[in-house]
Amino acid sequence: MKEISDLNLPDDVKYTESHEWAKIFDGIVTIGLNDYAQDQLGEIVFVELPEKGDTFSKGDEFGSVESVKAVSEIYIPISGEIVEINEDLEDAPELVNESCYENGWLVKIQPDDVSQLDDLFDKTAYFDTLKG
Repeated sequence: MKEISDLNLPDDVKYTESHEWAKIFDGIVTIGLNDYAQDQLGEIVFVELPEKGDTFSKGDEFGSVESVKAVSEIYIPISGEIVEINEDLEDAPELVNESCYENGWLVKIQPDDVSQLDDLFDKTAYFDTLKG
């Protein structure tokens, strides 16, 4: 497992206490598991995602990931409607381990209230939660 100082935590995304990340672009929020989560889980072998069109409230469980170590729930960091899922993960769940911010993203959501992103951690605050 990586040391906290070795984690890849980009400055341009927000983080949750449950180790998801969220990034807004053109009004759509992309969500995934961050580097800490994928590192702690180990080799990811299966990803369960919702359907396009499903709606969730902030904090709802919206899927799960199965690794060689455990099954973990994934929580939505912002309310809204799923507008896209990463279908590549069906055949290649290891993309979450290989490239959690690029090719290993999970879903894209049309947010109900984009200001909910303000409640998430920036990189510095997230690092502090990991150290604490």
